Amino acid sequence: MQPTYPAEAETYRAKINEFLDTNLPDDWQGIGAMDEDVRVGWQVDWRATLRENGLLAPSWPAEYGGGGLSQVEQVILYEEFAKRGVPTSGANDAFSISMVGNTILVWGTEEQKSYYIPRILDGDDLWCQGYSEPDAGSDLANVGCRAELDGDEWVLNGQKIWTSQGHTANMIFVVARTDPHQPKHAGISFLLVPMDQPGVECRPITNMVRHDHFNEVFFTDARCPKENVLGEVNNGWAVTNTLLGFERGAGATVTSLGFKAEFDQFVELAKELGKDEDPEVRQQIAEFYTNVEIMRYRGMQALTRYLQGANPGPEASVGKLFWSQHHHKITEAAMNLLGAHGMVGFGTETRGGLGAPAIGTRNTPGNWMASFMIARPGTVYAGSSEVQKNIVGERVLGLPKEPRADTGPWKSN
Repeated sequence: MQPTYPAEAETYRAKINEFLDTNLPDDWQGIGAMDEDVRVGWQVDWRATLRENGLLAPSWPAEYGGGGLSQVEQVILYEEFAKRGVPTSGANDAFSISMVGNTILVWGTEEQKSYYIPRILDGDDLWCQGYSEPDAGSDLANVGCRAELDGDEWVLNGQKIWTSQGHTANMIFVVARTDPHQPKHAGISFLLVPMDQPGVECRPITNMVRHDHFNEVFFTDARCPKENVLGEVNNGWAVTNTLLGFERGAGATVTSLGFKAEFDQFVELAKELGKDEDPEVRQQIAEFYTNVEIMRYRGMQALTRYLQGANPGPEASVGKLFWSQHHHKITEAAMNLLGAHGMVGFGTETRGGLGAPAIGTRNTPGNWMASFMIARPGTVYAGSSEVQKNIVGERVLGLPKEPRADTGPWKSN
């Protein structure tokens, strides 16, 4: 079973493949196959190529510098890029384009759109996300970072944590408490804050794979202009949820492609180690194959909804639960296959990340170790499994909601 695309979609598919043939190196094997020191510089050049060809923000209207592509064309673009292991953007663009850029297009004033959108596309502004705090992760509305109006500026004090790509960003969108006397969901504002100022300190956090792409950020009398509120003051919860809703429906069928590549490497690894005839390993292979097929069919289901104009609903939590738990299992099974061979240095982190591993990553013990490590937090980031289960239970299955402890005015300790 495969989704049926209109004839014009296949014409566009050929166009995208022609673009890739022209612009990729002749020996291209996928972004995961590149050495890290080469990959970083190549991605900068590749982002510029996408920008020049109107493919960096394919869903944005052409009047704002986007590709102006139809929904079907976006799907084709993401599918063909994924099949070849080609990135669709730069390192910070998940935050700059997919998150805050899309949100500015929805909530921003004309002045904000005219200023920020070109800077995002040109790479002048590199964004990161100021959401989570030590006491406000899954319970995001519990944020304690304060913003107080002082004349024509907001003054920020507080802390954010798990700020991915914060060390490469010069802008951060911050969910801050602007009215501590309101119920906690009601006293929040969404601020656009420059990071290049004395009151902002970004401290890297080294993860299990010995990388430090996420950070903690401290605000000490940091400032941003009064007009840098996106949406209205104290309406930040609505803006925040708009941003969280920008799940890439156009890329719904892509996740399974990466996990299929990883599954194929697991089978290859079992054969290389002479364990492919082991009954328990064969049972695992059957389970993992089934999981990848379930992801593929769920992707088709999500794609159908997307092409019908429906926004991702709470059932998207089922997909997050499924792939993150699968990634735990398959990487742990690979380490069990490797045994003592797994006690090696870490490989490249491109093997794992937010979702599927990078296509082209070499099938080595070091890279499986990196994948095993980076799969561990997959059930925590982008919404912990516990929160996802609550969403599925309450909003999909209609089970009774958990008691809430936030019915009164929000007050800091």
